Amino acid sequence: MSAINYDVELKRAGAHATRGWRKYTFLAGRHVLGTIGLVIMVIFVLAAIFANVIARFDPLEVDSCHALAAPSAKYWLGTDAFGRDVFSRIIHGARISLAVGLGSTALGGTIGVVIGLASGYLSGWVDLIFQRVIDILQALPLLVLALVMTAALGPSLENVIIAIAIPLVPSVARVIRANTLALRELPFVEAANAIGMSEMRIVFRHILPNTLAPLIVLATAQLGSAILTEASLSFLGLGIPEPYPSWGRMLSESAAEYVRTAPWLVIFPGIAISLAVFGTNLFGDALRDILDPRQRG
Repeated sequence: MSAINYDVELKRAGAHATRGWRKYTFLAGRHVLGTIGLVIMVIFVLAAIFANVIARFDPLEVDSCHALAAPSAKYWLGTDAFGRDVFSRIIHGARISLAVGLGSTALGGTIGVVIGLASGYLSGWVDLIFQRVIDILQALPLLVLALVMTAALGPSLENVIIAIAIPLVPSVARVIRANTLALRELPFVEAANAIGMSEMRIVFRHILPNTLAPLIVLATAQLGSAILTEASLSFLGLGIPEPYPSWGRMLSESAAEYVRTAPWLVIFPGIAISLAVFGTNLFGDALRDILDPRQRG
């Protein structure tokens, strides 16, 4: 490549990067609350990834000599009844909450996508059977169904993910089914059928990609619900077992007994849960406005 062509390509790359940066800056300025939510989510993700670096103490280390120590220069958020550093436990608790939230959302979303695509595209008796199962699952609230499944499976990280994922399936399946019913009547799907393309290829190459926008928005909203549900299950003693740090279990251990004598045991885990759910909801709302054409302008 000659020097002139290299300079031209370099200028094009620079102009493309500038346009991309301006586009993101414009979106950030237009959706300020969504940007705040994204920043909150990024902070929690980074805290979970670098928890071993950020945490000042071992979250499982017991130090009875410093039990119920108030927030100080040594213990930024105080200690609990066993002398464990609250700040370190909250940082490591972000790993638990994000693992459960992302795992249950991905599992529930995958099952819901498969059911929604099959129900919407095949119709007939397949749609009838799947919709009756979805109706049964939707008859119970998310937390109630998660409680029943966790009690049946037992408290563990894997079981909590499964217990939260199953109640998330109906909403995903309904959205994907509705979009599939609309898309299968469009000309490009009829053209694919006319040239003899297989149904599996039509579904996964033409229909599924056109349902990703509402699916991404729904998954972002469900992430906050999954984090809140995990905290609720842990608060009730059916979530992540001890001694692993979980925001909900930190509240359940201290809410009744230490709410007056050591309020930091209730305040800081509650703030962490609130910020995580608040950030995902703000980002999900902004993402809906960006991806949904009906919300623009």
